Amino acid sequence: MICKNLTVVSDRLLFAGRDLRELADKYGTPLYLMDEDRIREKCRIYRQAMQEAFGENSTPVYASKACSFRRMYSIMREENMGIEVVSSGEIYTAKIAGADLSEAYFNGNNKTDADIAFAMESGVGYFVVDNEEEIDAIGRIAAEKGITQQVLLRITPGIDTHTYEAIQTGQVDSKFGSAIETGQAMAITKKSLETRGVKLVGFHCHVGSLVFDSDTFLRSADIMFSFMNEVRAETGFVAQELSLGGGYGVRYTESDPELDLRANILLVGKQVDSLCKRFSYPKPKIILEPGRSIVADAGLTLYTVGTVKRIPGYKTYVSVDGGMTDNPRFALYGAIHVPVLPEKMGETEKMICSVVGRCCESGDILCEGASLPSRVERGDLLAVLTTGAYNYSMASHYNRIPKPPVVMLSDGKDYVAVRRESYEDLTKFDL
Repeated sequence: MICKNLTVVSDRLLFAGRDLRELADKYGTPLYLMDEDRIREKCRIYRQAMQEAFGENSTPVYASKACSFRRMYSIMREENMGIEVVSSGEIYTAKIAGADLSEAYFNGNNKTDADIAFAMESGVGYFVVDNEEEIDAIGRIAAEKGITQQVLLRITPGIDTHTYEAIQTGQVDSKFGSAIETGQAMAITKKSLETRGVKLVGFHCHVGSLVFDSDTFLRSADIMFSFMNEVRAETGFVAQELSLGGGYGVRYTESDPELDLRANILLVGKQVDSLCKRFSYPKPKIILEPGRSIVADAGLTLYTVGTVKRIPGYKTYVSVDGGMTDNPRFALYGAIHVPVLPEKMGETEKMICSVVGRCCESGDILCEGASLPSRVERGDLLAVLTTGAYNYSMASHYNRIPKPPVVMLSDGKDYVAVRRESYEDLTKFDL
């Protein structure tokens, strides 16, 4: 199977050791399931590997946009993870979950004055600054509040990771960061060093997602250390921190490669040590920002099959009781997830079909070209695998469809982390 928390026993799929029919009967469908033990395992792999690779002060920072709700921030606190936030809403959610916001990194390309003020009032430790206008705003608001705000500058190293265009972030013409190639990175560095209310502590880069080796991180480190060496030569500034971002991939399909996180992080550690030696540069605190690779394969979404529409000579549609409202990734950028019938895993007679949702939208597709048992019928359970990242967090109310609950699975037990929305929830803000 794609992930080790998926097993087949007596032709039935188990997730985190649990029978899916039992969970569907208890909570209904659609249903987000999250394997808490898998999430914690991934956090510990990152912490241990990073300490081994970069030293005791290195920090894995959970990129919470991948999956954000109160319990997730509590788990990150319990696992001694830092957090990355990208909005006031994420800051607020982390705050009420008891997260240590002094170890939070506030990212984003367009922080409003209200966002900046709220983050400062909430005690966010670090801002990852995208552009010169933001430096001006942070300096002004910090001075008004009588504080000095620590910042990292988001630098664009000019790297193409050859992943989906929608999730590339490191090329020169990205909407994120200040490019080295254009001279803007050096300009914002000098501006930051001169701006009252701002304390520059280091640099940040992020070049994309779904990378299955460390080449991207090795090239990023090489470019960033070269840039930091130039900054030191021109200004005397020595970075205390360097974030190399996130982006390690996960297996969405059997054809995706398996990734040894620890081995890859150790490779980056060797590169960092080599670069520090080459440039005689004091080793900064190294930060990585895993999001998808922490939660993606910890998630599974469970549906009930409704209409099975067979068009002879053309195609077959298998409709489920969810859709692009709870899993918009295919509609947004053609992302592939594997659907299975968890109670018919032993059936060998298959058909090719489109798994679609219930929305009044032709683009409401979960998977094209899916291989499912030919005997699929109304009432069957259908599970979509590896949905822990960017599914719940991107969910919408299109067609006035309530969002599913999030149920956490841990040590053979289950509990609700986010309750199922009601129709009353949908209208509570209507006047």
